[in-house]
Amino acid sequence: MEYLTLDAAMLRALELAARGPAYGPNPQVGCVILAPATSPDPTAPRLILAQGWHRGAGTPHAEADALAYAATAGIDVTGATAVVTLEPCNHTGRTGPCARALADGGVTDVVVSVSDPTAIAGGGADYLRSRGVSVTSGLRQDRGEALLRVWLTAVRRGTPYVTLKTATTLDGYVAAVDGSSRWITGAPAREHAHTVRRRVDAIMVGTGTVLTDDPTLTARDASGEPHAHQPLRVVVGRRAVPPGAKVRSGAEYLHLRTHDVAEVLSELAARDIRHVLLEGGPGLATAFLAAHAVDEVHAYLAPMILGEGRRVVGSLGATTLSDAPRLDTVSVERLGDDMLLVARTRPVTAGTPDPSVLT
Repeated sequence: MEYLTLDAAMLRALELAARGPAYGPNPQVGCVILAPATSPDPTAPRLILAQGWHRGAGTPHAEADALAYAATAGIDVTGATAVVTLEPCNHTGRTGPCARALADGGVTDVVVSVSDPTAIAGGGADYLRSRGVSVTSGLRQDRGEALLRVWLTAVRRGTPYVTLKTATTLDGYVAAVDGSSRWITGAPAREHAHTVRRRVDAIMVGTGTVLTDDPTLTARDASGEPHAHQPLRVVVGRRAVPPGAKVRSGAEYLHLRTHDVAEVLSELAARDIRHVLLEGGPGLATAFLAAHAVDEVHAYLAPMILGEGRRVVGSLGATTLSDAPRLDTVSVERLGDDMLLVARTRPVTAGTPDPSVLT
């Protein structure tokens, strides 16, 4: 038997949530069900009755997973407290509404980290209260928001979270004068890039990259074999993609014949894409940066100097340093002889979409 305080139970729920896939239309959610309180002290540890997490689209939600475990084990959850990382849903999709399942199961208290901002699934807290269930929100909200940063940004704004990946020399080139670019970075950096591919919903490049490099854009595991999850491969641009291009085989493929960033994001949002990895080329990267449509940059930097060649991005209209966009550095990591710098733009808050992206 294990006993946890409410705070410790939320931390456990967050750990459970992180076990679920980062990709897909649904958020990562964890749930811990605690026995009814036996002490007036709200910080007193309580017995864990059940716990669960969401394993991906089409599988039981975290609350249903925990309730199913309790039912199978013959555990009565009447009067129990459900500690959940995201407000229980109030929507019937592939699975039933979790708010109703908790109330029907006899749970009398629900503690939530982050409120659900979606119009479809939100409202679970209000439904629970209408059934006489006490709901408290905001416990460890900073940790909950951090875990769900990509998903929350996408659903609050209505467009996918965009991560721009670059791999450059020290002087900012992605290819030599003759067009050669393989490989600027070493094997550890390339392996790390595949860990990112395995966590996103789509990988996007321009037609120029397809015509020049003929990439497969698949995600591979540590052994080099295709990973179980293959993101949607997206090619943007008006030029035709050759029938024999590698991007056409091995995983789902989409060609968007446009140069309009807003149109691209709208089309991907309509397909429930929450996170897209933009891998190039320079023209597409420049277009997204100019439209303020990049949320995060993964800049792989190799200890190599070319002096001339193809730049990582084109002109963004900044004629002085004060005009140049600045990002917040999140981390710097050494990968073999290369470095990876991760930086993010200012996060989007609820109800305040970025007009430069959507107009």
